[in-house]
Amino acid sequence: MSYGIKIFEYLFRIMLRIRLCEESLVAPILNGEVRTPCHLYSGQEAIAVGLCANLKKEDYIFGCHRSHGHFLAKGGSMKEMIAEIHCRETGSSRGRGGSMHLIDPNVGMMGSAPIVAGTISLAVGAALASTIRKDGRVTVSFFGDGAVGEGVVYESLNFAALKKLPIIFACENNLYATHMPIRECRVDQPISRIADPFGIETYSVDGNNVLQVYEASNQAVETCRIGNGPVFMEFMTYRFRGHVGPDDNIQGCHTDIRPKEEIATWMEKDPIKIFEKYLVEHHLVDKDRLKRIKDEVMAEVQVAESFAKNSLSPRQEELMEYVFA
Repeated sequence: MSYGIKIFEYLFRIMLRIRLCEESLVAPILNGEVRTPCHLYSGQEAIAVGLCANLKKEDYIFGCHRSHGHFLAKGGSMKEMIAEIHCRETGSSRGRGGSMHLIDPNVGMMGSAPIVAGTISLAVGAALASTIRKDGRVTVSFFGDGAVGEGVVYESLNFAALKKLPIIFACENNLYATHMPIRECRVDQPISRIADPFGIETYSVDGNNVLQVYEASNQAVETCRIGNGPVFMEFMTYRFRGHVGPDDNIQGCHTDIRPKEEIATWMEKDPIKIFEKYLVEHHLVDKDRLKRIKDEVMAEVQVAESFAKNSLSPRQEELMEYVFA
């Protein structure tokens, strides 16, 4: 696949937006300014960015508990996301949802939820609706490796295959289901093989290589777009932060059982550093331009932080608004 300079800069910029945005939350979480549980996406940026770069604005995505990156990669407002994490009225869910309930239908981000595998069947429903309406949309369901232990995944795969739905099942395999190594809770087979019995086209991709993600996703999206879906994609990756919050080992709570050597090995596979090195060594984007992009993104993050902190919290008398019996 041939590329233009714009796509290189775009992929780098959006990955950096996610990383710097996530890292800006570390201090507010630790000092108690942010109270909502936050599952940070640092380390997994290449997946959301590489896949969503192939989608149209009107295409749908559904997220999970770790969906800050999905929201931003699909075009969601950084200001609204940070405000939502701070539980402010200007947030994407009016301050009622927090980190794990992000939504922006205007850009096709149809929602995230903390229930493991909870949005997968919703994504299948959206894909079915697209098929009935013949609107040409592609739907992406993002979920983690822990979700493949839920029965709804297999029901969804079967139904999607039966109806040839335009949906991509995107499994972000970061090797741990909460704090349990994936090897301890499933047989030693690639997760991508769970789609084989349903005759679904599958991909196993290096989730830390944004160009590989972009290329594989381009093929997967096109497969769905022309009516030959569904597609199952397993992305191998690793989260740099704790399962929830910046670090599982803070404040005397030692719950991160990941070996230090394993963490160090994966930190060397940082998707942003790998891509930046690739761009410079291949003379695709020079260092000065990359520095300007970094400065622009940092300024954007600072503006979003200020916007959130200066926004009002929901009023107590409005507690029951937007709640439906």
